[in-house]
Amino acid sequence: MALSRTDKLEQIVIYTLNVDGWKLEWTGDKNLPYDAKGKTPKGKDCVVEMKFRNKYYEEKMLEKDKHDSLMALGNDVIKFYFVNDPKGNFMYWLDNVELPDSISMYCPDATRWAKKRLNKDVYLLQENQATIINVNDLN
Repeated sequence: MALSRTDKLEQIVIYTLNVDGWKLEWTGDKNLPYDAKGKTPKGKDCVVEMKFRNKYYEEKMLEKDKHDSLMALGNDVIKFYFVNDPKGNFMYWLDNVELPDSISMYCPDATRWAKKRLNKDVYLLQENQATIINVNDLN
């Protein structure tokens, strides 16, 4: 089975983080609430959920159901949310981020650019809440 563009991007992010001392493996299409699992550079168990956006939004959307599924993994696993968009890369440490109130937004029913839409409860995270930020230098 050929890998989708998103699958390839997830693997590139994992490779890059592993070069920086992480020990992550791609979880593929296993229908998990995260795209990678493994160890942080400090040897802590972790998971990483990733989103790749073609359009820049100042606030980074995280589905409440996705957040709840990640948090249900317990306190022994550090949860990260990685967002890539045209401005750059934003990595949120979900265990420590202060969440705003959730709001309802009209979104695709699946993350793979589905045409069907429905209302979903989401959190809108601010860029400055990210633990790691790499902004593209477009000048």
